[in-house]
Amino acid sequence: MKLGARIFKTGIAIVLSLYLAQLLDSPAPVLAGIAAIFAIQPTIYRSYLTIVEQIQGNLIGALLAVIFVLLLGNHIIIIGLAAIIVIIINLKLKIENTIGLSLVTLVSIMETPGTDFIPFAGIRFSTIMIGVFSAFVVNLVFLPPKYENKLYFKIAGTTEEIIRWIRLSTRHDFDHNLLKVDIEKLKDNLLKMGQFYLMYKEERSYFKKISLEKSRKLVIFRQMTSTAKRALDTLKKLHRFENELLHLPESFQQSIQDQLDSVIYHHEQLMLRFIGKVPTPIDSETSNCINKKELFDLFLTHQKLYSNQEDLHLYHTMQIISSIIDYGEQVEHLDTLITSFHSFHHNEISIEQKEIE
Repeated sequence: MKLGARIFKTGIAIVLSLYLAQLLDSPAPVLAGIAAIFAIQPTIYRSYLTIVEQIQGNLIGALLAVIFVLLLGNHIIIIGLAAIIVIIINLKLKIENTIGLSLVTLVSIMETPGTDFIPFAGIRFSTIMIGVFSAFVVNLVFLPPKYENKLYFKIAGTTEEIIRWIRLSTRHDFDHNLLKVDIEKLKDNLLKMGQFYLMYKEERSYFKKISLEKSRKLVIFRQMTSTAKRALDTLKKLHRFENELLHLPESFQQSIQDQLDSVIYHHEQLMLRFIGKVPTPIDSETSNCINKKELFDLFLTHQKLYSNQEDLHLYHTMQIISSIIDYGEQVEHLDTLITSFHSFHHNEISIEQKEIE
């Protein structure tokens, strides 16, 4: 189990909100702590959006609480009715993320009205907003997330695992059950890559140069993700149609193995080239990682031998070949993007160096 930065930030936000609430002599500091839990977010930009939405949601909860108590009282049925209306309003305004805290505000104000109800409601509302602002401050200054690093390492780790399985699959040297389990894990990793990508995309850049560099990185990370998906698709085809591969002529099998070895080697080099561990080749011809014509010609030759037979393995073989060619083209496109990126950013610091610093 990993204790991430968000866990620590949540704890610090709760401590800060409770301390400020007690410092300001709030009668219910626990409300500030509850609000901080709701308001903590994984990125600074999301934290900003959250604080804007929470202000709106809490105002709705506080205003409805005051109106309902002044007009109808605070019977439990009235509180339930007010809660339903708060939920409806939040949904209509498309700020459903604030429903939980809006209801906390509503119930905390309506549960004990006294003679000085309006000041009481204002104090409760202010206490909850202390928690929201505390969470925002913690997100802003404490352990700002580095989703660029998280995204790259997730892509690199997943890609490395896929490539390892492809290399074993082409040599028919693997455990079928273990690969089946790992394919499901790799699918989950691709989903996490998508989440990290969105979080990195949400991070705001305040300087034009950094913003332009980040835009180019976003394009590369998106292509890295697409390439990893094509690699996983190729792995699944190799796993699913292994029996068909075994029935191919040895020369055809060897060609598939050689072509895939070339593709995955090129893919590995690109992941290292992006972070500056491998220099960009001067000769663009070295970027050709797959001989599509050779693979296609071999398939056509093989297809002629079985043209008079109704054999499903031809169709399955075609899927394998098309998947390999698609994977190779994605790798070549990634090569183009990374080469272009380094032509604009010669002194780019590697992600590993940033992580260590």
